[in-house]
Amino acid sequence: MKAVVCTKYGPPEVLKLKEVEKPVPRDNEILVKVYATTVTRGDSRMRSFTVPVWQWLPARIYLGIIKPKRAILGMEMAGEIESVGRDVKRFKKGDQVFSFVGFGFGAHAEYKCVPEDGSRAEEGLVALKPLNMTCEEAAAATGGALTALRYIKSGNIQPGQKVLIYGASGSVGTFAVQLAKYFGAEVAGVCSTANLELIKSLGANQTIDYTTTDFTGSGEKYDFIFDAVAKASRSRSKRALKKNGIFLSSHDTHGSVIIKTEDLIFLKELIEAGKLKSVIDKRYPLEQIAEAHRYVDLGHKKGNVVVTVVHNNKI
Repeated sequence: MKAVVCTKYGPPEVLKLKEVEKPVPRDNEILVKVYATTVTRGDSRMRSFTVPVWQWLPARIYLGIIKPKRAILGMEMAGEIESVGRDVKRFKKGDQVFSFVGFGFGAHAEYKCVPEDGSRAEEGLVALKPLNMTCEEAAAATGGALTALRYIKSGNIQPGQKVLIYGASGSVGTFAVQLAKYFGAEVAGVCSTANLELIKSLGANQTIDYTTTDFTGSGEKYDFIFDAVAKASRSRSKRALKKNGIFLSSHDTHGSVIIKTEDLIFLKELIEAGKLKSVIDKRYPLEQIAEAHRYVDLGHKKGNVVVTVVHNNKI
């Protein structure tokens, strides 16, 4: 099968399209023919090894000292089940699924195996694809949406509360805005000038242009502030919190909530009910994945960058 292999740490040029061995599902796994995947900031950081200094050594040990242990990147995907292991009961051949494959990566390929019932997001989670989404849209509605859900749940949002999402136009941010609205919050989204209309279209009650306005100096107080891009000052942000308000940053360890398969199924139900949608900025074929990485490296993507995978001239 074809896969994009990260040959060493470095710029997008280290990514090479190669022929590799097609995986075989274990007894508890399904083999997915991948139709769409994404390039996330996590993939970009994994490829370039851009991590904070204090994380350097543990990250190097986990990811690989000289080059990535997990040479095929990609954490999100959607596609069709090619085959199932003998113990699999939830799925069958031909089912269309979407999956956050976890930090084992491997979705930047024509095929990927995932466990039928991963107990944690780190192991990989999979569910039937939403009926009202394409594979491209569904692939983009996994990792970012699950991360947003984890933080929104950790914030314990109650109907009528005031919530601010900083970095509202990224993958996690766009889902966080929609999920906070679903849970009944009055939502303010902080983003750049170019993305104000996008955030309004996702249901934000208020948009704040960070290039012209410092939300911490407006006098507005919030019950929950979520910094989806880990760029807001924690100490300054706390000035905008109500008494007993909660501040969470994506640098925090994913909030206090553990995400499970049931949460991916919950997202599927929200999508099919028209309460949640993916934002796709750009699309690239698998053969141009280096260009996708180059775009993500710029740090200005709106929502998600999707990569399509063609099988015998068919997506």
